[in-house]
Amino acid sequence: MEPMRDCPLFGGAFSAILPTGAIDVSDLRPVPDNQEVFCHPVTDQSLIVELLELQAHVQGEAAARYHFEDVGGVQGARAVHVESVQPLSLENLALRGCCQEAWVLSGKQQIAKENQQDVTLHQALLRLPQYQTDLLLTFNQPPPDNRSSLGPENLSPPPWSLGDFEQLVTSLTLHDPNIFGPQ
Repeated sequence: MEPMRDCPLFGGAFSAILPTGAIDVSDLRPVPDNQEVFCHPVTDQSLIVELLELQAHVQGEAAARYHFEDVGGVQGARAVHVESVQPLSLENLALRGCCQEAWVLSGKQQIAKENQQDVTLHQALLRLPQYQTDLLLTFNQPPPDNRSSLGPENLSPPPWSLGDFEQLVTSLTLHDPNIFGPQ
C-alpha cells in the first residue's frame, strides 16, 4: 500500500498531501477544470479541492455557511444542517502567506439516493481575496454501507479520517499564482 504522497494539483499550480490510496476521479470521468476530486478505493469517501469565485458579499463564519449551503443546493440536498463552524489558524497552513482567513465547517446533508442518506461533510474554506478566489476543500463521509464482499480488511486501506483531511488542508501549497489569471 502506498504511503501518503505530495500530489500536484491543477497542473502543478498547487500541491497537497493526499491520503493513502486516493484515486484521481478525473481518470474515471470528466471533472470540471476548477476541481480536483479524489475518491477512496473502497469506501464512498471523497475529497474535493475547488477554486471558486470569491464571495466578497459574505464574511467570516457566514462565508463558510454560504459555501456549505451552496454545495447542498448543487447536490440537490433535501436538508442541510451545520454542526460546527470554527476559525482555522492561518499559522498551520502552507498557504498562510496568501490566505486572509480560513474556516472549518462540519455538517450533514440529506442526499436523495435510492434511500435517504445523511452524508457528513467537512469543509475548509481558505479565502484568497488578492486572487479573487475562495478555495473550498470538502471531505465527504457517507455512512458506511457494510460491504462484506470486499475481502479481508487487512488488504484494503482503512477509511480516511479527519486527520487525513487536515493533512490535505494544511499541506495545500501554491506554486504558480498564474493559475488565477492576470492580477
